[in-house]
Amino acid sequence: MSMPRISNEKKEKIQEQLLFFLFSIFPKQVFTSDIAKELARDEEFIKILLHELEKKDLVVKVDKNPNGIKYERRSRWRISNGAYEIYTQHQQKKQDVQQKIEQVL
Repeated sequence: MSMPRISNEKKEKIQEQLLFFLFSIFPKQVFTSDIAKELARDEEFIKILLHELEKKDLVVKVDKNPNGIKYERRSRWRISNGAYEIYTQHQQKKQDVQQKIEQVL
């Protein structure tokens, strides 16, 4: 039995959740399986989305452990520096708007 097809719109929403999760734990690097658990999604599906985001330079694949030894079958991931900066600017703008609203009220 194959999995039902997911619309591009839903895939984009899940990718947004994935990016936000990686942003919220930056600079920590997490395994694909940990991301899948956090988002309650299938690990293979998350891997496909991560590779799509990697092609867009939004996430970085870490294929070596802290000692520099290449992983055989696992990969860790983190949000790219560029994507992190964009998210940080976006979060700052949201905070600025919220502060202005609070000042008016």
